[in-house]
Amino acid sequence: MFDFTGISRTYLERVFKAELRAEEHLEAGQRKLLGSLLRSGAHTRFGRENGFASLVCYEQFAEKVPQADYAMLRPYVMDMVNGKRDILWPGVTRNFAQSSGTSDGKSKYIPITAHSLRWGHYVGAAFSVASYLHYHRDSHIFGGKNFILGGSFANELQLPAGVKVGDLSATLINSINPVANLFRIPSKRIALMERWEEKLQALVEASADADVRSLSGVPSWFLTVLREVLRRKSASSIHDVWPNLEVFFHGGIAFGPYRRQYEAITDPGRMRYWENYNASEGFFGVQAYPGKADMRLLMNTDVFYEFIPADDPDGAPVPAWKVKEGEIYALLITSGNGLWRYPIGDTVLVTGTSPLTVTIAGRTRCYINAFGEEVMVYNTDAALDAACRATGAEVLDYTAAPVYADGGKRGRHEWMIEFSRLPADMPTFSMLLDKALQNENSDYQAKRSGDIFLAPLTIVTGERGIFDRWLASTGKLGGQRKVPRLSNDRRIMDPLLRLNDQLARESHQTNEQQTSL
Repeated sequence: MFDFTGISRTYLERVFKAELRAEEHLEAGQRKLLGSLLRSGAHTRFGRENGFASLVCYEQFAEKVPQADYAMLRPYVMDMVNGKRDILWPGVTRNFAQSSGTSDGKSKYIPITAHSLRWGHYVGAAFSVASYLHYHRDSHIFGGKNFILGGSFANELQLPAGVKVGDLSATLINSINPVANLFRIPSKRIALMERWEEKLQALVEASADADVRSLSGVPSWFLTVLREVLRRKSASSIHDVWPNLEVFFHGGIAFGPYRRQYEAITDPGRMRYWENYNASEGFFGVQAYPGKADMRLLMNTDVFYEFIPADDPDGAPVPAWKVKEGEIYALLITSGNGLWRYPIGDTVLVTGTSPLTVTIAGRTRCYINAFGEEVMVYNTDAALDAACRATGAEVLDYTAAPVYADGGKRGRHEWMIEFSRLPADMPTFSMLLDKALQNENSDYQAKRSGDIFLAPLTIVTGERGIFDRWLASTGKLGGQRKVPRLSNDRRIMDPLLRLNDQLARESHQTNEQQTSL
């Protein structure tokens, strides 16, 4: 296959420089973008109800337009799903990303407009590749295939003709420029398969003998695919299968807990990792520099950003040009998918303001603060990574929840961890994890001090496949779906414990039957 990397680099370098110019004029660019979005939304139902036509600046927008979470937007979105036009964005919207459920147990359907596809998701993806190529002049990723792992469309709604609901990645793959298919595997038919068990085998068939140069997807799901490819090819390193593989474009969940597992099945000297901050609501960020965790928030897309200080959740949001380095904020977005001052549920730590760079701190609803400890996902990811490095353990997935004080017993954190490699000594691993979490979070350390307020954390070893089984029971197995890392209540942990007990009994019965034979 002809290597198109050089030709592609010429175009993509312009994409890279356009983003840098937007960053140099951040305030002017964000104000101009907001004006354009308001003009587009002025004749929608939401725009008329909130007086968009009379708003001439950000300050008026912040004063007059309420923050609109999904509970507020649900009636508008369902009208859009049912084919009504000019609701949150001009025209009729045909695609919706099915996102994680809300507190009432219902799924969320995030509009994916033609505008947000072109000026949001695809521009963000182009910049990710452009940025990677800018910093890696020796790349040849367009000399072979990019292995993209995505999800599928859902069938839970009675939809009007032409309307599709499912994973964001399914819409991206379904709507992609046909030219991109020259450099992509698997085929659209395989990429959009619904049943994960069947899809996994089809993915292996499609990729095992291909010239794969790059990977794109969620780390946890791709790890399953790569291990199945290795099994099929009787290989120990994925570079024995794909000698030209050079980079993994990853996002969706933190990569830290999976890094050692990827290093074990790749040639670390030949493998690079490039992080993206993309979600159903938009494509927000790309790794800023090689070897660094910071991601630059993209200023040349269709997203207008606001930031709510994490230590003052009821305080006034600030625009991108007023954030402070070292502070943690919850993100609000306004964009061309019809989301207006919408809280996406993420918190970010601002690591720089020129350019505006962040790391993901966690989810606004994905934390444990049952005892005043304020533990976030970035704390638990880092602590788990430290405990694994110290013991040689490897983790497939995990979740944690509080156990409340009862009957004179102190409260504690309970973890369920599915290991791909168990630690040699689980009590030692638990102790190291607890100490690492104290090092990462001073509030947790204070509550653990002297074993007075909080007892040491405990770990339940998850049976093999526990999280996949749980996701399947919720109808969310495969693609980009993931288990919440942290919960401030027991609504996820208790069903997982019951399922884990069931799997343990099934495994014990199977072992007994095999022994009797």
